[in-house]
Amino acid sequence: MSGTKKFWTGVLWGALAGGAITLLDRDTRQAVVQGCKKTSGELSYYIKHPDEVVEQVKDATTKIRSTVEQVSGDISFIADKVEELREVTPAVKGIVKETKEVFQNEEE
Repeated sequence: MSGTKKFWTGVLWGALAGGAITLLDRDTRQAVVQGCKKTSGELSYYIKHPDEVVEQVKDATTKIRSTVEQVSGDISFIADKVEELREVTPAVKGIVKETKEVFQNEEE
């Protein structure tokens, strides 16, 4: 157990060291600062307007539900068509076989 703990501690320290080293580059540092400002601005907006977040979640849920229902309907339709093909295929096979036999008999 302690070996696993040491591993994850090392990974964490390595990530922190790598992140700190990349911040030595000015462009990277500016991009990180801009990203943090944007994220904190969006977060504070949603904290002040929680109803909007709830409404967005409801809209997303409705869209997902609608998409799932549509896909379910499409799958059902395809399954029905596959079943129809399974039923029709032996009949078509029999017709083709009979037609082949008729042509073979006419050639003889």
